[in-house]
Amino acid sequence: MKQDVRALSLDELRAFFIEQGEKPFRGNQVYQWLWQKGIHDFEGMTNLSVPIRALLETHFSINHIAIDTQQKSKDGTLKNAVRLHDGLIVESVLIPTATRSTACVSSQVGCSLDCTFCATARLKRMRNLNPDEIYDQVMAMDQQSRMYFNRPLSNIVFMGMGEPLMNYKNVVAAIDKITDPSGMGMAPRRITLSTSGIPKMIKKLAEEYPKFKLAVSLHSARQSIREQIMPFAKTFPLEDLLEALHYWYDTTKSRVTFEYVVWEGINDTAEDIDALVAYCHQVPSKVNLIQYNSIGDAQFKQASNAKVAEYQQALESKGIVVTIRNSRGSDIDAACGQLANKTQV
Repeated sequence: MKQDVRALSLDELRAFFIEQGEKPFRGNQVYQWLWQKGIHDFEGMTNLSVPIRALLETHFSINHIAIDTQQKSKDGTLKNAVRLHDGLIVESVLIPTATRSTACVSSQVGCSLDCTFCATARLKRMRNLNPDEIYDQVMAMDQQSRMYFNRPLSNIVFMGMGEPLMNYKNVVAAIDKITDPSGMGMAPRRITLSTSGIPKMIKKLAEEYPKFKLAVSLHSARQSIREQIMPFAKTFPLEDLLEALHYWYDTTKSRVTFEYVVWEGINDTAEDIDALVAYCHQVPSKVNLIQYNSIGDAQFKQASNAKVAEYQQALESKGIVVTIRNSRGSDIDAACGQLANKTQV
């Protein structure tokens, strides 16, 4: 099997051409085609001679993604079923507003974790995505944004399928290409990585990529409730998460965003509200109260607007910034927690 050329660094590409008796700058040209222009095949590298293109074809492949199907929501959200080179499918979502285009990117086929309210977590984790597969999703949605909304991507959120911190090496390698001027050149501050809360990896992210934004799917500040809806939290308790978030803030000076769904009968009591307020006071943070998107499980039911308003009032009365985020794309199962490859089924 031929090696995917995008697994090579720029230095390795230059070294390849030297070994073949060619000028090293040919490596720079190939690198630009791959990462800045998002070319899918060697034939399209038109500033290379036919013999050099044939040389590349002999030694390498380009395992590019393909958009298998595309769905459009009534609110304008686009969902892509992305076919990988081995036939597996992940989903990505392009979310437009009046002024922004946000790409919601997947990092795993399935998910490593077991959140009971999330459709993706019910899929078997089949493998991690490679850096180029993550990058390709972003490049494809940038092209879609330019085509449909007449503007480039403005933001990227790692909130699609998978837990990005469980695929740390590949995720950050992809982001390096996304932010590199020789790649897409996107500013790191426009990238938000969302995690369910892996303390060790949050600290590592703080040390190595302090310019990203961090969001944590919290959903309860009571350990017993969090373990009920997110069983992996037994391994990563709230106390350890809080320590990691202190480290994040001390290192980056950037507030964390807590993502929080309020469910009827699960986390809608005064005790739940008080616990969240107390947790937020321990680390500089803000809260996104998120609308629940049904995955057909009767035990999870969106709390009333009045109960969500109670949360909002309690947080704001203590000086905590809070926003209520309405879901986008729920009619095509493209909203948070709904990505489950139904197109593949």
